[in-house]
Amino acid sequence: MRESQQSFHSILPFQPANKLVDSHGRRITYLRLAVTDRCNLRCRYCMPAEGIPFVLHDEILRYEEMLRLINIFASLGIRKLRLTGGEPFVRTGLLDFISTIKQQQKISRTCLTTNGVAVAEHLEELAELGISGLNMSLDSLDPDRFKQITRRNYFDRAWKTFTKTLELGIPLKINSVLYDEIEASEIIALAGISKKYPVTVRFIEQMPFNGLNSVAAGALTAGQAKKILQKSFPGLEPHGASGTAALYQAPEFKGKIGFINGYSRQFCQTCDKVRITAQGMLKTCLYDSGRLDLKAMLRTGQSDAEIREAIQKTVYKRAINGFAAEAEMMDYEKNSMSAIGG
Repeated sequence: MRESQQSFHSILPFQPANKLVDSHGRRITYLRLAVTDRCNLRCRYCMPAEGIPFVLHDEILRYEEMLRLINIFASLGIRKLRLTGGEPFVRTGLLDFISTIKQQQKISRTCLTTNGVAVAEHLEELAELGISGLNMSLDSLDPDRFKQITRRNYFDRAWKTFTKTLELGIPLKINSVLYDEIEASEIIALAGISKKYPVTVRFIEQMPFNGLNSVAAGALTAGQAKKILQKSFPGLEPHGASGTAALYQAPEFKGKIGFINGYSRQFCQTCDKVRITAQGMLKTCLYDSGRLDLKAMLRTGQSDAEIREAIQKTVYKRAINGFAAEAEMMDYEKNSMSAIGG
């Protein structure tokens, strides 16, 4: 059921302070920053087989520009930073960038979202840098199925990252998209990871950010996936929430299972995040087309104070939920998730 325009907050007056709050009273403390729009996979739910046109390097934020934005957001109360892509590890200099972020000590938690294909060789350094956690995409435990979904034969690389991350004690979450052809047996097998290992496996509804502007017919909802797993694991019970994920656990499980209602948008009331795309566009909701061109402000000599104020005013105008954000932007073409920033 869609949340109404005024379903959970009254409109609050704009009150500038050292924080980010929207007009519905939601405090923003989490920033997702895409360091690139490029990727070494071609996942079916993310882009067409031929891929998508990547933007020119000069159109991508430079690391020094990202650091400046991180510091501005930190001054506004952002405490969690997640670096995304595309695939973050296709951009050179990423580890030095993370090292600088950690040295500045402006952010409490710095995390990464990755497909795991090119990460294994960097895990020791990430552990030494004190990375707060990895979210790794993994949509099948069958190498042939993995190749079919990602259009690349890289399952062994991803699984090596999985096992090595656990060996090093880096907190790990698995993200698995409920793509349109997924079978119940695959969902059960993926959930079994959290029975055997101390990780959270999160099932994410397929969304229309695939370069085709639509969700494939037959794609499962998170609720349908939950019913499948509750039949296979009768002791599976609610175990709170973490961010946008509703968590579940069974007594014999070492980890947890999560469900993210990205398409049905059932978590908007508690959403505490905003996104910056690789091109420097601030998105206050996954479903808007971008609300503020931060790159333009950075490259036209705007001061930190001016950028800070613009960010606050933009976040204040955030839509009450993803349906409202989408309705305001009905004429825009939904980008690939790779371009949006995961």
